[in-house]
Amino acid sequence: MNVRQHLLAGQVIPAHPLALTAARTMDERAQRALTRYYMAAGAGGIAVGVHATQFAIRRVGLYYPVLQLAMETATAALQQAPRNFVTIAGVIGSTPQAVSEAAIARELGYDAALISLGGLDALDERALLAHCRHVADAMPIIGFYLQPAVGGRVLSYRFWRDLAEVPQLIAVKIAPFDRYRTMDVVRAIVAAGRDDVALYTGNDDAIVADLTTPFPVRRHGQAATTRIVGGLLGQWAVWTRRAVELLARVKALGDSPIAPSLLTEGAELTDANGAIFDSLHRFAGCIPGIHEVLRRQGLLRGTWTLESREMLSQGQTDELDRVMQSYPWLTDDAFVAEHRERWLTP
Repeated sequence: MNVRQHLLAGQVIPAHPLALTAARTMDERAQRALTRYYMAAGAGGIAVGVHATQFAIRRVGLYYPVLQLAMETATAALQQAPRNFVTIAGVIGSTPQAVSEAAIARELGYDAALISLGGLDALDERALLAHCRHVADAMPIIGFYLQPAVGGRVLSYRFWRDLAEVPQLIAVKIAPFDRYRTMDVVRAIVAAGRDDVALYTGNDDAIVADLTTPFPVRRHGQAATTRIVGGLLGQWAVWTRRAVELLARVKALGDSPIAPSLLTEGAELTDANGAIFDSLHRFAGCIPGIHEVLRRQGLLRGTWTLESREMLSQGQTDELDRVMQSYPWLTDDAFVAEHRERWLTP
């Protein structure tokens, strides 16, 4: 598989959650089921060891086991039904830690490292670029603009323009939850002449807007447009079958006018994401919100996280009830119910 070409074609890539027991140990049966769900739903890849997987897996010694289990499960599924499927490992922390995690991911057979720069506030942008280059020496990298509300920071246009000079950069996940900063990344990659770097939305609050917008840019001194081709999203960790159908509809449109109904669906999805990600409480219940949707579908046994204080926020359950009742067509409950027991088979 040509990983660059696969990403450039535009894929649905869920941010893989962590399934836990009530004792907060990994629930391997449910963890495998989630990977099988994403693959059966038609996702073009998975991202493991990322924010949705919980950064705390490093603290409790689960980084290697979680990545290994996902890779084993995906490999087994691909042996039965071969197709292109990208595996992405999240890497975080200081340069030695991030490089070490990239080496682990490479050893396990992962295709690329998604670099989170959260927690590196002491480094200026020049040092951040050096950090990214060190990780790129270990394996292909995906840049990640993480929103400040969950540990990211504002990064300049110049940072993204310089990052685009790293040959091993194959994609960028754009997730600042900010239209101005989103434009910075789009313009920077195009200005560098990197037609081989795939742009992916991570803006869970603007999924349809990102996927359907022909972004205005300057290419070789001429006015042009470019596209965000796919998504690597926490929102797509739930209702994944619908996400695959959505991206297929967007691709089918090409340069045709966008139907108002699609824009309405985008607003509905943003409303639903507000409940799942707990935007009312500055995303405090984001991961439990994802878990709650999967629990209601029978894929998880609970909403437990590695941090006992991390739980559904007050009123979040009511908000989830509201959006599911308001927009049942956004869910893939019937699809999950049809296949769930097979996915849960050890």
